[in-house]
Order: sequence, then C-alpha cells, then structure tokens
Amino acid sequence: MVDAGAEIDPTAEIGPYAVIGPHVRIGADTWVGPHAVVTGRTTVGRENRVFQFASVGEIPQDKKYAGEDSELVIGDGNTIREFVTLNCGTAQGENCTRIGNRNWIMAYVHIAHDCVIGDDVTFANGATLAGHVEIEDHAILGGFTLVHQFCRIGRHAFSGMGSALNKDLPPFVLASGNLARPYGLNREGLRRAGFSEETMEALSRAYKLLVRVSGGQPEDEIQQLAGQYPEVEQMRAFIAESRRGIIREKSSD
Repeated sequence: MVDAGAEIDPTAEIGPYAVIGPHVRIGADTWVGPHAVVTGRTTVGRENRVFQFASVGEIPQDKKYAGEDSELVIGDGNTIREFVTLNCGTAQGENCTRIGNRNWIMAYVHIAHDCVIGDDVTFANGATLAGHVEIEDHAILGGFTLVHQFCRIGRHAFSGMGSALNKDLPPFVLASGNLARPYGLNREGLRRAGFSEETMEALSRAYKLLVRVSGGQPEDEIQQLAGQYPEVEQMRAFIAESRRGIIREKSSD
C-alpha cells in the first residue's frame, strides 16, 4: 500500500503488504521487505535494505511530542533488520533523527527520537537508544546494550553484551557491565580497522591518563600525544566536550 504522495525511485523495490506513507521518499535500489511500514516525513537514501516488520519513521515515544512536523533521515547502504523501530525527531531536538551510511542494524533494535548515528555503526540484536543519543562512526553496540538519553558513544568504541550506559563512552574504548565500566582499548576492533601498534600504544597511554584516573592528568603529556596522534586528540576532545561525563575506571595503584 503505497500512498500517491510518496516519492519512490523507479529502481526501488517495495515488497508485498508493505505500507509507505504520503511524505516518504525512497532512493535508488533500496528494498523494502514485506509487511514493513515506512511512514512520517522519512527520507531513505540509496541501496538500503529494510526487512519485514520494521517500523521506520513513526512518531516519537515522547510525551512532550505535540504533533509537530519532524523528520527521519536515513543515508545510503544501511541494513535494517526485522522488528527494528526508528522514530522521527522532536522540537526539543532538531526535529530530526539522523542515520548515516552503511550501518548494520540487527533485529529488535530501537533508535529513538533525535538520535544522530554516524557511518558504519553496528547494532547487535536488541540494542536500545533513548532520545538524543549520538553515536560516532564505526562504533559497535553488543546485544541488548542500553543507552541513556543524551549520551554519546565515540568512534570505534565497543560495548559488551547487556551493557547499560548512563554516561558517555569515549572513542576507541571497550566497555561492559550494568552500569558499564571501561576495560581498556577496543584493541581487536582497532586491529581489524587497520590501526598501527604505535597508534594503539599512544591511545593506551591516553586512556590511562584520561579515563582510568578521574583527576590530575599531566596536561603536558596529553598535549604532546595529541599533537602527534590525531586519534589521541579525538579522545581528548571528546572527553573535554562531554556534558554527561564519561564512564571511568579508577586506577588500582
């Protein structure tokens, strides 16, 4: 059931019993599977795959939502599996939920209103984001990860299965637990992404200075590392800009 007002590229494919709303735009070579619902002011880019029973672009699960026009914008090459729920934004955010490119969104994932997702992010089954969450490129959320509203997750970060995050997770860091705690660098993920051992050692030192200890960091050493390694600067800047604070591992020495 495709509304006459929908804009669908001729190369897109809409499966049987799918429902496409009047304000939806779907790009080239995107496939929407059977029984999926794409509604609201939703823009879906090129070469996406939306599997059966997904709900894409529905109004937010937010009591403050008052019917204002808001959007869901999805980039290119994303995989959206069964029973995923992606909501539009609210006036309290930027009236928009944004999902980048090549993200792998497994079954039963929920991405709430006003979230901003980068590129190449992996959401394992059942991962759940509250509103206004930001996730940077190449992050991986383990199955049933829970993320509190307004939290941020940095690039190449990793959360273990069943983690509950109520503060920001810095880039390149591995976290696990309820409530989640950091457990060093996401070394395996960084190796797979092609990071050099030298860069990982610099990040490991920055981790010890910025994440393990909650105060008294030697600023000169951090500045020196940040000047040599852009990845260290990304970690430093992320932590400096954090509004909720970051999860921390207290030093044992």
